[in-house]
Amino acid sequence: MSYRLLSSNIINTEWSAILKLQNFPNSNHIPNFFLLNRVWCCSNNYNNLEMEDLDPTKLIVINDQRSLDRKISAIRNDGPSKLQVIADFDATLTRYWVNGLRGQSSHGLLKQGNPEYDAKRQALFEYYHPLEFSPAIPLEEKTKLMEEWWGKTHGLLIEGGLTYDAIKSSVANSNIAFRDGVVELFELLEEKDVPVLIFSAGLADIIEEVLRQKVHRYFKNIKIVSNQMVFDDSGRLVSFKGKLIHSLNKNEHALDMATPLHDQTGGIDSAVADNASVKQRTNVLLLGDHTGDLGMSDGLNYENRISVGFLNDNIEKNLESYRKAFDIVYLNDRPMWGVVDLAAELCSKFDG
Repeated sequence: MSYRLLSSNIINTEWSAILKLQNFPNSNHIPNFFLLNRVWCCSNNYNNLEMEDLDPTKLIVINDQRSLDRKISAIRNDGPSKLQVIADFDATLTRYWVNGLRGQSSHGLLKQGNPEYDAKRQALFEYYHPLEFSPAIPLEEKTKLMEEWWGKTHGLLIEGGLTYDAIKSSVANSNIAFRDGVVELFELLEEKDVPVLIFSAGLADIIEEVLRQKVHRYFKNIKIVSNQMVFDDSGRLVSFKGKLIHSLNKNEHALDMATPLHDQTGGIDSAVADNASVKQRTNVLLLGDHTGDLGMSDGLNYENRISVGFLNDNIEKNLESYRKAFDIVYLNDRPMWGVVDLAAELCSKFDG
């Protein structure tokens, strides 16, 4: 696909992919989210992607401006009491690149303190990971393979004697970091009493430890939907609790497994304990880094959903599919500031 630079007066074309620089000037009357510095529109030539002299690290893509406008208006009109945020964790809330290296995932950073079992888990990864993304394997068969992979991995963690101290050490020595703006997004949503569901096929205890070590606080409005560990009194892993969550069943059908963050003393804020109230919030802001993450809202009967995709790498190969799948696409491991700006717009009621 090729893109050509166009003037801003053709934004409302029949179908358009709008790429804009993420430099939001201050304005008292125009939402920051819609202030365009440059506009790019899809042409009919799909052979290549020509960015000319435009810096692709500063671009976002909007597929259907009119549809997005309608969704934003509807969500703003309903107010924050009807809104919830659903977010993937790895490479969505966290950065794809950290200190010039590929950032680690919440599962990949784990070191059991037992090299033999670390090697066994790595061997499983090398076998199953290509199968996860193989287009030749039917979904039903692939789902069984993912259940098999996750089950074997969890078994190795128990057999290898994983301890919570090993989790703490793994996080402390990991190459993982949140995108700039994530903490501010959490703070804004907490202030507006908007619940945040973090979905992950990884391990809830590791995600919580990453939040504890990297953010140094907890948020009363955040819940984690992920695989939950059970430790004995000595801090040794003995089992897993609840339904197994893998990469192909990560959706709101697993909401019953959602657990709120623990505060500094290990307590749980009672205000976020009712999952049923979350299901009554029928407007969704969904954040993900893979088109499959759109399934995170499958179990929710939502009225309006704005989907934001982070296309971190292989842009030329994947831009077209991401453009069609998501309402908004951020390119090249962008910070979270644009989403903060959008969330502020969604939580601001119309005057009058």
